[in-house]
Amino acid sequence: MVVKVGILGIQGDFDKHRKLLDDLQTESIVVRYESELSSIDGLIIPGGESTTLTHIIRRTKLMEPLKLFAEQKPVFGTCAGLIMMAKSVDDYRIEPLGILDISVSRNAYGRQVFSFSETIELSDIGKQSFATGTFIRAPRIKSLGTTVEILAHYHGEPVAVQEGAHIGLSFHPELDNELYFHKMFLAECESKINFTDKSNVA
Repeated sequence: MVVKVGILGIQGDFDKHRKLLDDLQTESIVVRYESELSSIDGLIIPGGESTTLTHIIRRTKLMEPLKLFAEQKPVFGTCAGLIMMAKSVDDYRIEPLGILDISVSRNAYGRQVFSFSETIELSDIGKQSFATGTFIRAPRIKSLGTTVEILAHYHGEPVAVQEGAHIGLSFHPELDNELYFHKMFLAECESKINFTDKSNVA
């Protein structure tokens, strides 16, 4: 099945995500305009600086189009992408998209000088027990709604979550060539395509 993924390319390390998608033989485009959203099956919001992301999303009038996209198709966010997907953030300068029913605290794992790469424990031990993630001024997930599933822990705290077709991570799997979560996201994209195709036939 052919899946086409968009990577929000207004700020952050979107090229790293594109490299991983290339490794997974998945077509991808860098998304900067509303018109490009209609051609993709899922969207990645990469890491970066969440206040800057908010500013650019507002300036380019992408806030509502991104929310509408998330109502129909999967979204995958890493680090600042997770912050933007949250329902609430402990910083008035950020306007989150409200895609995931979580509250987050910015930079809770320390400043950039304290960045680290660590092994995280996966909840789905039937497939893979551990993965690697790099934490760079990473956000902490403070609370979760009842429909949010924890995908991975670090020292007992949730660092990867899923709600419906949407996935959010506190860390950067793309910096360690960790494919586990990108594969999971692509599976959600394929599932959504299959569901849409069956609905159209019906």
